[in-house]
Amino acid sequence: MNRRPLIGITSDGDEERVFLRRPYLDAVRRAGGIPIVLPQDPSVIDALLDRIDGIVLSGGDDPIMEQFGRVTHAKATRVHPDRQQFELTLLDALRRRPQHPVLGICLGMQLMALHARGDLDQHLPESTPTHASHWGRVTHAVRGDNGGPDPMLPDGEVLSHHRQAVVDPGSLTVIARAADGVIEAIRDPARPLYLGVQWHPERTEDRALGLALFERLVAASSVT
Repeated sequence: MNRRPLIGITSDGDEERVFLRRPYLDAVRRAGGIPIVLPQDPSVIDALLDRIDGIVLSGGDDPIMEQFGRVTHAKATRVHPDRQQFELTLLDALRRRPQHPVLGICLGMQLMALHARGDLDQHLPESTPTHASHWGRVTHAVRGDNGGPDPMLPDGEVLSHHRQAVVDPGSLTVIARAADGVIEAIRDPARPLYLGVQWHPERTEDRALGLALFERLVAASSVT
């Protein structure tokens, strides 16, 4: 008998709290999954992956770059180190479980790229004249990339909120960009679903680039 898949969602936090914005939970529920907020405890990752069926790496603040051999930009808003360590350890574990479906969102996509030995532009206002189109929860167009578009990721309008962006996906493949060339989506074509998007599908009105991504995750996570 089919059951609704359990979808683990990474959380934000500080010294006293672990928390998550409600639209992530709502999107997973609307897509047919059961959302589970993940703790920032690397010691339980393998036990969690034995029980949950799919992963959402949620959005958040900016990566701490010293872990990747670079100085963190002075204007970056650093993610809490407990969160970064948890998610990088989670990505290590997911590498050993390539069948596990993963959707990375904003920070989640950036950590996927860094984990794959890629790199970031740490401050778009210094490099991209159109940086304002990516900040302030505004919408902008995305299009498939000539290097390998995903037929399930059509052109459309998305909602973004970021001042950093992937400039090198490492071992991953770029599949979508904004009109100004900013990388908007990456994936691992060797895995059933390992997709990162720079926008926020949980708040994007275009269904094909919003709720449909969560539906795709839930479908890939379905078990009998």
